Amino acid sequence: MLLEVRDLYVEFRTRDGVAKAVNGVSYGVDAGETLAVLGESGSGKSVTAQAVMGILDVPPGRIAGGEILFQGRDLLKLREEERRKVRGAEMAMIFQDALSSLNPVLTVGDQLGEMFVVHRGMSRKDARAKAVELMDRVRIPAAKERVRQYPHQFSGGMRQRIMIAMALALEPALIIADEPTTALDVTVQAQVMDLLAELQREYAMGLILITHDLGVVADVADRIAVMYAGRIVESAPVHDIYKAPAHPYTRGLLDSIPRLDQKGQELYAIKGLPPNLMDIPQGCAFHPRCPMARDVCRTDVPPLNEVGEVRGSACHFWRECLNG
Repeated sequence: MLLEVRDLYVEFRTRDGVAKAVNGVSYGVDAGETLAVLGESGSGKSVTAQAVMGILDVPPGRIAGGEILFQGRDLLKLREEERRKVRGAEMAMIFQDALSSLNPVLTVGDQLGEMFVVHRGMSRKDARAKAVELMDRVRIPAAKERVRQYPHQFSGGMRQRIMIAMALALEPALIIADEPTTALDVTVQAQVMDLLAELQREYAMGLILITHDLGVVADVADRIAVMYAGRIVESAPVHDIYKAPAHPYTRGLLDSIPRLDQKGQELYAIKGLPPNLMDIPQGCAFHPRCPMARDVCRTDVPPLNEVGEVRGSACHFWRECLNG
């Protein structure tokens, strides 16, 4: 397996207490596979990705337990100098806000070319030529002229393409895309997702796609891991999730997607709010919002039960949920 996260715990120590952001997360992704990690804001999706990349804010963040195996190496045991060599060259991340991720006072060509200067020892001239190639590859028109422009001179969709180009620069084995279509209109979202899927197939990379939108991943993901309150509550092949979710939270997310056959009807919303990570409810963390909650849900934390050979559900009553 290309990447395997095993029983990962991440916490943040603050003046008000300890926020348990990731609570025993385990997942993996193979070369050429796309894993979508879903959940509301605060579910632990991005924090898990930051732990994988080694870019957690420490302090207040702290990895409290677990392993992160990348191509057989436990990244948590590497020295920072070794970890830095992995970032960019072997795994890369696409952030959700391209404008704040790009340096406003450097041209996009300088920022793309820096990868080749630092990791490949290229001259600035050769690195600029590589930057043009990358911009062509992600379909930015007139790349030779635009390579000298600054981030604010590009549209939101084009800036996101530059971020994709930057992630692809050294042809890493794994890319993590954190909400790559946030703040883009629907048409541009589709273009960016199609581009990511095409490049992933071409380079046979592993891709972890972090999102809160089930509609975005339907056509690109192979498997889905649904997170809630720092835990994975359901994991399954993408078509199984859409056909018959095995956890009430997943069902709630699916029911929240606008549908053409429900025109004029009120859009479903999961009641309540995600839990405070400094005070996660006892038992199943979802029980205060769950329409299926019973007494056992309020006292016992459900394990990730095996639901067939390749899926799991952290619900005491997954069979009832599976049957609708």
